[in-house]
Amino acid sequence: MSEVSRVSALAPFRIRSFRFQWPADLAASWAFEMEMLILGWYVLVETKSVLMLTIFASLQYIGTLLSPMFGVMGDRIGHRNVLCAMRAFYAVLASLLMALAFMDAVTPPVVLVIAALLGLVRPSDIGMRTALVGESMPPAQLMGAMSIQRTTQDSARIAGALTGAGLVAMLGMALAYTAVVAFYVLSFVLTWQAGSGRVPQKREQKPEQKRETAAAKVTPWRELREGAAYVWHAPQLRATMLLAFLLNLTAFPLFNGLMPYVAKAVYGADQTTLGTMVAAAATGALTGSIIMTRYGGLFRPARAMLGFGAAWLAVLLIFAQTTHPTAGIPVLVLGGMMQTMGLIPINALLLRTSDQRYRGRIMGIRMMAIYGNLPGLLLAGPLIAAWGYAAMASLYCLFGIAVIALIGWCWREHLWLGGAEANRR
Repeated sequence: MSEVSRVSALAPFRIRSFRFQWPADLAASWAFEMEMLILGWYVLVETKSVLMLTIFASLQYIGTLLSPMFGVMGDRIGHRNVLCAMRAFYAVLASLLMALAFMDAVTPPVVLVIAALLGLVRPSDIGMRTALVGESMPPAQLMGAMSIQRTTQDSARIAGALTGAGLVAMLGMALAYTAVVAFYVLSFVLTWQAGSGRVPQKREQKPEQKRETAAAKVTPWRELREGAAYVWHAPQLRATMLLAFLLNLTAFPLFNGLMPYVAKAVYGADQTTLGTMVAAAATGALTGSIIMTRYGGLFRPARAMLGFGAAWLAVLLIFAQTTHPTAGIPVLVLGGMMQTMGLIPINALLLRTSDQRYRGRIMGIRMMAIYGNLPGLLLAGPLIAAWGYAAMASLYCLFGIAVIALIGWCWREHLWLGGAEANRR
């Protein structure tokens, strides 16, 4: 049995595209985590303002509204080609910030501008890498491939957080950023080797459909509207998008953007403790990814995303009550597990229950859910100032759990029944 599980877990690596894409995504994820930790700590220390920290974190998501257009371009010119262009852009911005750091010319406004430029593109990265996996992977292996692909983000949070904090402490910001640039360049090179760069083939149309297509000018905006209409008219897709938005609104600000504030203001700790906290959360997430890689096929996707999503918020509710890293770090490990085991079924469900012609657009729309981070973070600043972190975080978690229960009830025929399409294993 163990041998069968092992073969099944590693089966996606038999696909040549995936063998290059996995390390490419790993390198990009390492760079992301290092960069966010380095710049987030810099903004908090230099400005001494939680509001500025939330603004910096919010800027990472301003490009979520553009994600569907990245999906349209991926469907048009190939997901690999779009992903390569995006990662080249990251490398250019990181190189610019590295040069400024060597010249001792970095200031908070400069960091915010670069964060805004990065935020125009980076929210679409996960959607494009997921669409590229869906382009090359057989449907039966999608859950396993999504689980393995997720390990790139989870392992990067461990290594990237610890490495980023350690490099800045030992070498300073400029030399630490050389590692960020190197990872972005490596990611670009490996991504170029992944996939074929081909444009996804369109399904053969009937004569009357061809005449209608020729009569109507096909524009990116038209394709985007078609993708949005496709999601809207599929109940399981619409409900899944709403759940993804909710988790980004309530859970992700607590788990990512506000972590420097918890380390500094709640725990009274330093940069090294922040790195340990992030690594603890990522360790739990990596554990969850490994569990899903080996046993994900046993879960019904829709039920799993609802159950583990609510469990993630419940764990964060407990974390909000901790006042010392000794208590908080073990809770973060458990929270990381629940996070991954709730998010992996979301992407697998979207890919398995949708037409391959729309995958780029669907994942682009999926990435718009990240936009929930923006109001979640911007509201957190004033709420923390008025009520304190524990009260704000508790409010977010209780609200999120209540809405997940409501989603499960309203779409129970499509998300909870064992025979529903969204629950196929």
